[in-house]
Amino acid sequence: MSRAAWLVGALVALATGGIGYVAGHGENPVPALAERARTEFARWSPAPMPAAQATAPAKATGPVVYYQDPDGKPVYSLSPMATADGREFRAVHASEDVRFDAPDNGEAMPADMAGLGMAGHDMAAGDMGKAGDAKPAAGARRIRYYRNPMGLADTSATPKKDSMGMDYIPVYEGEDSDGNVVTVSPGKVQRTGVRTEVVERRVVAQPVRVPGTVALDERRVTVIATRSDAYVDHVENVTTGDRVRKGQALVHVYSPEINAAAAQLIANPGFDGARRRLRNLNVSEAVIDEMERTRNVPMAITWSSARDGIVLQRTAIEGMKAAAGDTLFRIGDISTMWVLADVPERDLSNVRVGQAATIRLRSAPGRTFSGKVGTIYPQVNPETRVTRVRIELPNPDGTLLPDMYADVEIATGDAKPVVAVPDDAVIDTGARQVVLIDRGEGRFEPKAVKVGVRGGGYTEIRDGVSTGDRVVTSANFLIDAESNLKAALQGLAPPKDDRQAADAGATP
Repeated sequence: MSRAAWLVGALVALATGGIGYVAGHGENPVPALAERARTEFARWSPAPMPAAQATAPAKATGPVVYYQDPDGKPVYSLSPMATADGREFRAVHASEDVRFDAPDNGEAMPADMAGLGMAGHDMAAGDMGKAGDAKPAAGARRIRYYRNPMGLADTSATPKKDSMGMDYIPVYEGEDSDGNVVTVSPGKVQRTGVRTEVVERRVVAQPVRVPGTVALDERRVTVIATRSDAYVDHVENVTTGDRVRKGQALVHVYSPEINAAAAQLIANPGFDGARRRLRNLNVSEAVIDEMERTRNVPMAITWSSARDGIVLQRTAIEGMKAAAGDTLFRIGDISTMWVLADVPERDLSNVRVGQAATIRLRSAPGRTFSGKVGTIYPQVNPETRVTRVRIELPNPDGTLLPDMYADVEIATGDAKPVVAVPDDAVIDTGARQVVLIDRGEGRFEPKAVKVGVRGGGYTEIRDGVSTGDRVVTSANFLIDAESNLKAALQGLAPPKDDRQAADAGATP
């Protein structure tokens, strides 16, 4: 049974007893009943709530800054979301946000904290004394001005709020005495997601990826042709695409001019002029020696392959007449191939002879070929503005074939480690490059740097930072905005000495 029900029953019992008492004694029972009821009510009723607890909580003001897990867990979100069981995250307004930078003694208490019932606490029992008699401590810092919380170039001499209901941020004396160092409260560092990384020495590679084409090594191509008019007497069973060996017979031709020189050689043994004439007609030494040994002029002269390779072209047909210089066979050696890559003019300065190159063929997915830059051609194509770069590759299994397409990646850059920072750490405006160095305790210093090559997500820093420094890699634009605002406010500050006052035309 609840206390309220029991109390009602007790009052009914008292009333019944009072009526009986009146009937027996004829006295007025009201005073005694009232006193008894008040005593019982005070005994069983709950204690009154203190005034500070009875005060209703202040209404949340300002915009929603983030959303928090409904159970109070340290899980936050910048946009509305729900838990796994479908409960919505709680919206946290600007006035409800946790203050990591608590005000010092003597600093005006923000309105949002005053509305949370702080004024109802017994301040007389502590060191703070009465609210009206509170005085700043001896070492308290003085507030110079209040600045816009969004980083705008707007300041105020008194506390105020912006159009979104956010309090202006106080700037204390001495906070801007460290040159360009920017101080950010720990709470703001946490909310903005500032991340840092230590500067290290690493190899910064900037690969140049360009298209290429597989081509024959021009030094390994041979043409079979006669140096006089001739007739094709017989062609061996060799055709385009066949592999041939050095010295293998290809075609037999009849040439009246060659036969005349051979007859002269047989008629005049040891005559060097006839032998030299046959050499000039491109007759091989083996055929000449056979003529001298047998002292017989053959009807047709045999032409053989000058190298190992594949038949790239066959134009010899039995019975045809071939003029001097006509190509009968074209033999190519594919044991070593070229890859001709087209490098754009803007990337040409980074390419050097001897740099490693990786080639991938569309006909062989998943397989890579390694080579080195052998030659950079000395001209730029006026139509495409590219320069050809030649890479030599061994081709022992014949996978590389002429005119194949290839994807070429040239590893440019210095192979030695250099001082480098992540690309996200560099704030590049086009006219300047800046990184933010973390000095600890929420202090950040912008530093102008000279950048070098970029590649692999890192940027070389040639001047401005050194190994061991910690640079900001995330939310650095917000801190840079703080730095720019601070510099602008310093530019608007009064002259600090007599010389500056004289230059400004003011009275010191």
